[in-house]
Amino acid sequence: MTTDTITAADSGTWRLGDRTVNRLGFGAMRLMSKADGSPSDRDTAVTVLRRAIELGVNHIDTAAFYFSALRSANELINTALAPYPDDLVITTKVGPGRGPSGEWLPQARPEQLRGQVEENLRQLGRDHVDVVNLRIGEALERGQGSLADRFGALAELRDEGLIRNLGISNVTAEHLTEALSVAPVVCVQNQYSLTTAREDDALIELCAQHGVAFVPFFAIASGGSVSGAPRSQAQTAVEAAAAAVVEEVAKTHDVTPAQVRLAWTLHKSPNVLAIPGTGNPDHVAENVAAGALRLTQDDLARLDTIG
Repeated sequence: MTTDTITAADSGTWRLGDRTVNRLGFGAMRLMSKADGSPSDRDTAVTVLRRAIELGVNHIDTAAFYFSALRSANELINTALAPYPDDLVITTKVGPGRGPSGEWLPQARPEQLRGQVEENLRQLGRDHVDVVNLRIGEALERGQGSLADRFGALAELRDEGLIRNLGISNVTAEHLTEALSVAPVVCVQNQYSLTTAREDDALIELCAQHGVAFVPFFAIASGGSVSGAPRSQAQTAVEAAAAAVVEEVAKTHDVTPAQVRLAWTLHKSPNVLAIPGTGNPDHVAENVAAGALRLTQDDLARLDTIG
């Protein structure tokens, strides 16, 4: 597949509240380090961000807790892209936090969320954030706290103008129903891929019914979990089978397996967005090109037998 004339606009569009974005976006987490875990190169990270914008990406996902000893995703975004294009939508997330040494902190209480939102604003150099996701953590899942209280606190910040739109992350259908009873939800951001969290197929449909975007993270990554726990034997077997089928489909279209996985994600439903991350400028172009890849019904049937 040639990538010379393809832009993120070829992936189609979806509305995040009052903003319209191309369905193929960019996730900033991978800017912190290279694939082998070594520190990223600052100039290369800046180049990646600018290249994404050149290719029509107008939706960037980030977080204040995306940082390393040398890099901050928000600071890199500010350096690379300010003054920001008028159509650029920046999405961040709050709830989790990290101390100066990188250690994870307890989930923020409702009254602490303002500080997290303001931290993102300072780092990004903006007076508002386009979308803020409340990321749910283990403490809330175990009943220690209320999604409604936390989401309500963010709704107040939206009313003040610090936030334009609200979303939720790492959630279930029940969380979405509860959040919608508090304030409008424009997106749900969960781990999801061809071989991971396929139980969320039903959640994608529920989101579509409410006009809510479903935004997978780790859409290209295979198998593992957010916590980094090792894969089970069953997961390993599923991923091995998936890799073989994905490779065959990729050869048919003369594309990479990663592009097939991204295209499959976007084919799930018009309300599904993609935010693949990379620290490689060439991979940015490949990821954007995946938004123009049209899989056949036969391709989709073969891939859907895996999950």
